[in-house]
Amino acid sequence: MLQYYGECAIVSYFSAMPGNTIGQSLVLTTYGESHGTQIGGILDGMPAGIDINLDLVQLALDRRRPGQSHLTTERNEEDKVTFHSGLFEGKTTGTPIAFSIPNKDQRSKDYGQLKDVYRPSHADYTYDTKYGHRDYRGGGRSSARETACRVVAGALAAQILPQISVKAWVSAVGPIALKVPTADLDLDGIDAHPTRCPHPETAGKMEAYIEQCRSEKDSTGGVITAVALGVPVGLGEPVFDKLQADLAKALMSINAVKGFEIGSGFAAAEMRGSAHNDAITEDFRTATNHAGGVVGGLSNGAPIEVRVAFKPVATIGKEQNTVDKDGKATVLAAKGRHDPCVVPRAVPIVEAMIQLVLADHYLRNLKYTR
Repeated sequence: MLQYYGECAIVSYFSAMPGNTIGQSLVLTTYGESHGTQIGGILDGMPAGIDINLDLVQLALDRRRPGQSHLTTERNEEDKVTFHSGLFEGKTTGTPIAFSIPNKDQRSKDYGQLKDVYRPSHADYTYDTKYGHRDYRGGGRSSARETACRVVAGALAAQILPQISVKAWVSAVGPIALKVPTADLDLDGIDAHPTRCPHPETAGKMEAYIEQCRSEKDSTGGVITAVALGVPVGLGEPVFDKLQADLAKALMSINAVKGFEIGSGFAAAEMRGSAHNDAITEDFRTATNHAGGVVGGLSNGAPIEVRVAFKPVATIGKEQNTVDKDGKATVLAAKGRHDPCVVPRAVPIVEAMIQLVLADHYLRNLKYTR
């Protein structure tokens, strides 16, 4: 917490770091840093008696873990999750589910040069200014390492609503965009290519571009598209907790995310109402889905369709101008192990955050059922 006295900012030694929790009925709190001994979380609000397939949880983690392909960081973590409470004989007990994931392949020495230097487009300067102290080893709490905890929680949340299918895939890497309609894609083949683009020809172009960026000591961004099928009508709240608002918050909380669209997104600004409106058919379905599955903040039964834009990875091998903690100009060429493009590994993270939001709103919605 910052207290301002004239032109001086004094950091309270008792300031906390909130913002580690998401959800209302299904509540996830995560803990841990990139180079600590472990990361983990507590998922509270899981109903009792739900059969849990732990293999599905580990599979989701395996899809996110570092070192899984030649397109990712060389950091090699097994990411084996251990559960400490909330499960018994394969079912949830209704008590908080606590879990942890060890960090085993840290190389903290790679970050020694960053102790007093602020990396461009990282949270180094903002953390130091807000809290007066930061963990410079891999970014500490601001590291994407934390997202492994979200993947665990999302895989658990998905088992509350097995009738809902959430699929995400890479639809753009840098200037290379997937032009094939979703209906023509094989969404069961998302993991067939390390880019996680379910169109082989486009995936090959994406792979070559990522490799080019790596060879030039640079990075690239991209877009992930996600679709949730089987969502019941009525999830969400009509004012501040609109379903699309909670989805936006959850997905925008992922490291490196810079944009969120649902349905027609920004393209709606160029359309007329007569073209954008989704006609309702006699079976209460819609002829089109410009709304992206949400109307008035509530799910309407159509597929929920979202797109998430990721910026280029901020840590690159090229020399960049920056300053040290005293404001002195310096040049930084970052060391360490980093993804040249985060979107292939971010696919299960996007799925997890959507699963958490949908499960949370499903549990919140139970109070309205008769």
